[in-house]
Amino acid sequence: MHPIDERETELLRISESKEISAQLQEHLRQIVEGSAFRGSQRSGQFLRYIVNQAIAGHFESLKERMIGVELFGRSPSYDTGEDAIVRVTASDVRKRLLQHYGKYGVDAPFHISLPTGTYIPQITYEVAKEAEAAAIAPQPVPQPLAAVSAAEAPAPDSPEAQTSESPLRVPLDQSPHLLRWLVLAGVVLACILGSIAFFTKRLSPAKEHVLPWSILFRSSHPIWLITSDPNIAEIQYLLKQSISVSDYANHYYVPTPNHLTPEEDRLARNVLIGDKSADVDAAIAVQIAELAQANSRQINVRGARSLRLADIHTDDNFIFLGSPVSNPWTSIFSDQLDFRFVFDPVRRSEFVQNIHPRPNEQATYVPTAMGWATGDTFAIVAFLPNPDQAGHVLLIAGANGEGTEAAGRLVVDAQRMKPILQSCGLKNGGAAQHFELLLHLNTMAGSPSHVDALACHAL
Repeated sequence: MHPIDERETELLRISESKEISAQLQEHLRQIVEGSAFRGSQRSGQFLRYIVNQAIAGHFESLKERMIGVELFGRSPSYDTGEDAIVRVTASDVRKRLLQHYGKYGVDAPFHISLPTGTYIPQITYEVAKEAEAAAIAPQPVPQPLAAVSAAEAPAPDSPEAQTSESPLRVPLDQSPHLLRWLVLAGVVLACILGSIAFFTKRLSPAKEHVLPWSILFRSSHPIWLITSDPNIAEIQYLLKQSISVSDYANHYYVPTPNHLTPEEDRLARNVLIGDKSADVDAAIAVQIAELAQANSRQINVRGARSLRLADIHTDDNFIFLGSPVSNPWTSIFSDQLDFRFVFDPVRRSEFVQNIHPRPNEQATYVPTAMGWATGDTFAIVAFLPNPDQAGHVLLIAGANGEGTEAAGRLVVDAQRMKPILQSCGLKNGGAAQHFELLLHLNTMAGSPSHVDALACHAL
């Protein structure tokens, strides 16, 4: 049975009992009024809506557009790609449910979760502990019909015990030749296995098992690497304003053409000729492709301008190169990040804003070096879930090309990543663990150096 069908069947089973339904409503009230959902009325309303619709069997209402219309009052024709209120709220609800059950979930009779890729909640109901204990209590072992007591059983070495059905047992101390042959066979086998292991290790490249690759390469879904669009970065520097992901997705690259002089308009349109990618992207793509090949995986490469929103709304995995100025698609995931790039129209450059500063962290990190200059700059490496999908997203971005290059070199270097992830409390293997790193580096004439991890936040 499909997982969603199982979920719907369980929901309908709960709805058939008035007593269980009443208990669920009380449990739902405790969650919404609890500390995890306190201060977020919208998330509480969202959770109540999806649970009640699911219990009522109205699964057709649990679609993004329907939720936007019925719960948030959007028009039936609203653009779900531009207005992500449903996806953002669903992501927030998932986080708050984890917080709630992490604190109060031990004795809770219900457990509500919202799996990625759907708006149909998963609700499990724990039966009474007495019934559960009875179900798992050990049952008495039935006695054989003809039990033989120890006193009546024949001695192992007696003639009665040596029947045709008894296994042949040859004591090793009475068979020295057999013992020597067994030892010799064991030595030969150990040598053969050792030789196979040695040559396999020499002939096969070592596989990396460091985040994020331990998760990406283990996934059964394709991995896409999306290169940046330096042309669109030039347009934003020319316009002194950022271009939204909605305009970019709709190929609306010059949103305010009437505000440009004829010369600026001509320059803007000349910049858009062709479909370039940044030089640093090629080097990063090659390094990631080599790492993927060593792990028997393939990387699919596409330019940012050829990507569509529908491509991202899949269970595939994505690696985005570049900050929002050079790759507007990355702004879709900004709400999940603590470290966010902000475009400064006056300086025509980006800086990093720290949404949730921790002790000894700054609220903003402003580069002193533009591209191909000497000074300080910043970059981020972020590994996060694709909202409402089963795949994952890896962001490799710098405030300039040197920052992106440095972040790309770091993320493929297992020996450098291991201690950084360990300092963040992350372990390799097992379930997916999401994180973001803030990097500081020095640049000189286009070359990054002295890369340090300033902060690591586990998501």
